[in-house]
Amino acid sequence: MGQEIDLLANYPKTKRNIEERGSSKTEEVRAVARQFGKDFFDGDRKYGYGGYNYNLRFWQPVIPTFQKYFGLSSKSSVLDVGCGKGFMMHDMALLIPGIKVKGIDISEYAIENAIEDMKPHVQVANAKELPFNDKSFDVVISINTVHNLEKEDCAQALREIERVSKEKSFITVDAYRNEKEKELMYAWNLTAKTIMQVDEWIKFFNDIGYTGDYYWFMP
Repeated sequence: MGQEIDLLANYPKTKRNIEERGSSKTEEVRAVARQFGKDFFDGDRKYGYGGYNYNLRFWQPVIPTFQKYFGLSSKSSVLDVGCGKGFMMHDMALLIPGIKVKGIDISEYAIENAIEDMKPHVQVANAKELPFNDKSFDVVISINTVHNLEKEDCAQALREIERVSKEKSFITVDAYRNEKEKELMYAWNLTAKTIMQVDEWIKFFNDIGYTGDYYWFMP
């Protein structure tokens, strides 16, 4: 199996008011967010991003980390599972000229509103059934996406990432290490359906045969 590694260390950290957010997260709000439509991306903040717009300060500091760790070059191919509007792909293509980038997302809204230069490279698809041949990509990246599926479907999505990658992948998932972090995570959670303690995640990866790298999202 791969290793626990924080490849998002240079992603800007935002100050979070977890208690305030938690108090506003009803099941009705979560149901709207899990449609991954306009409300989630560009609607009221309680439903998600509250306006999901491109800003170079987010992914441009992270791309060099990916580049160095995976040895990415103009000859590399990368798939983003859960690509949203394609912002990470845009910055990767900008900073590594010639690289082949593709992205899928469950959200028709996100794909329809993708950043202009990435529109030819993104499509609506479900992580459970990636529309690509075996070993199509040098690297597959999935940030805070597969945990939005029920556990069995999450397992299938990870098997699909394993299938279409040439042995290199990186995912991040909602997780916790202790009861306090668990309490905060469940208060914070908006869309995830599979949340586990870090050791449970690692056992899960082993059980289903996921061999890529991974890290945790904790609010």
